[in-house]
Amino acid sequence: MTDRTEVPAPRFVEERRWGRGGLALPVKWVPGRTPVQGAPRPFDFSARLRALCRDIANRCPALAHIDPSLLLVTFTTSRSRSKFGLQARVTPMRVEHGAAFTRRRGTLYQVQRYFVDGVEMRYLVTFCLPRFQDRPFEQKLITVFHELYHIGPKFDGDLRRHEGRCRYHTHSKTGYDAHMAELVHAYLAHHPDPSLFHFLHFSFAQLWNEHGGVYGVSVPQPKLIPVPGSEWAK
Repeated sequence: MTDRTEVPAPRFVEERRWGRGGLALPVKWVPGRTPVQGAPRPFDFSARLRALCRDIANRCPALAHIDPSLLLVTFTTSRSRSKFGLQARVTPMRVEHGAAFTRRRGTLYQVQRYFVDGVEMRYLVTFCLPRFQDRPFEQKLITVFHELYHIGPKFDGDLRRHEGRCRYHTHSKTGYDAHMAELVHAYLAHHPDPSLFHFLHFSFAQLWNEHGGVYGVSVPQPKLIPVPGSEWAK
């Protein structure tokens, strides 16, 4: 007699894998406009932002610790067309000091692990569209630098932490962004290939009309999940 007792499926997915013989990275059209049928060159937002992040990391000494190949660049949809609200975010794939686990109220947790082509990602960098693309050119670049600067100097999956109460933006978010503006100005000065960031001069509607559509990678936000049985382990 065969035992047909099924093992209950885990409540949480501990890791997600895309590419290299598995599922392809989820790619979606940015909503808000109807794709132009037969458009010859729809705009790949994630690929262009990934190339821009790579160039910034290579040219900006303050961000030289970043390995762009371990960044998963994605987009999320704006809930409204208001210019106010989320512009972008960086999500660490580890907890404090790059640890894989953290204990909260007696239970051990870990961040879901994301793999692309067999390589584990350290950070998820997400831009909010169309809102981000509708900002002025320099503000867009400041936003990109703002998020990349949050990445910890050890590039261990944790965020950069500062002393004091405002541990992610120092004592002043205004001062933080002023520093980002300085980095942007240094980056732009005598840049040999402005085509890398030319698309940031366009609004979302202009970018869409130019290319007949805009698409990008869109994945779920990683979750902090409990380790089975850890609530009894001390």
